[in-house]
Amino acid sequence: MSLSTDPAALKAGNLKGALLMVLAMFLFSLEDMAVKTVAAHLPVGQVLTFFGAGGMAVFAVLTLRRRERLIHPVMAERVMLIRAAFEVTGRVFFTLSLAFTALSTTSAILQATPLLVAAAGVALFHERVTLLRWALIALGFVGVLLVIRPGLDGFTPLSILAVLGMIGFAGRDLATRAAPAVLSYAQLGVTGFAALVLSGLALTLWSGGWVLPRLTDLAALGLAVAVGVGAYTALTMAMRMGELSVVTPFRYVRLLFAMILGALVFGERPDAFELIGGAVIVGTGVLLMLTARR
Repeated sequence: MSLSTDPAALKAGNLKGALLMVLAMFLFSLEDMAVKTVAAHLPVGQVLTFFGAGGMAVFAVLTLRRRERLIHPVMAERVMLIRAAFEVTGRVFFTLSLAFTALSTTSAILQATPLLVAAAGVALFHERVTLLRWALIALGFVGVLLVIRPGLDGFTPLSILAVLGMIGFAGRDLATRAAPAVLSYAQLGVTGFAALVLSGLALTLWSGGWVLPRLTDLAALGLAVAVGVGAYTALTMAMRMGELSVVTPFRYVRLLFAMILGALVFGERPDAFELIGGAVIVGTGVLLMLTARR
């Protein structure tokens, strides 16, 4: 999918893409909170199966309401199979990381996704990334480190799970941009969540069965599905609008939402470094949007 070369259209696409990315990150932060809660009681494979089935059902209904085909011939194309593979990789390893490692370490590693996507966007989609944009992206990552401040004690061998999850999500985002334009966000959602169901079932068989969920687990899974569908929709639309190097750095605001949720839900209080880092994250994101141009 190519972007318009008209400056006004490009600016509008960047703005819409940035706003959609911010919305997606807010919803993803809610999803992370719900998934981590459930993963403390249920096997990861079971969580992925329930979450994937719920998301697939919602997107299937949306697809039918839009009078679109649930199964389209282009879904078997190589780019879609690659997208599904990256989707599974990102979701499985990120969920495992949420379950077995510190949330701060997982979040810090995940924030490297915009750097990887922006760099790959230059090679794959021939986007122009100036030295100023590279500097702003790097500065945004510095802000992330100020918020998280991961040390040697926080990085364990299990942190490789978050690294693999980050690579999977970056690959999924790039494949979303390259996906056939004939597929709507709803159809992409069906394929993505269907892949989660299959991977969840396989992981469940490998790990040794299911556990009877509690009512609180089902409620948290329902919340994860609801906000996950909204986040998935906003992310897919964002990746198909503005320039990758402009839109993807707005992933950094996920940390800000995590700080707010931590304060409201868990009684956490950000310190001076976290507040400064949050300001850097927001500031670099705004500057990236203002300097967006061919």
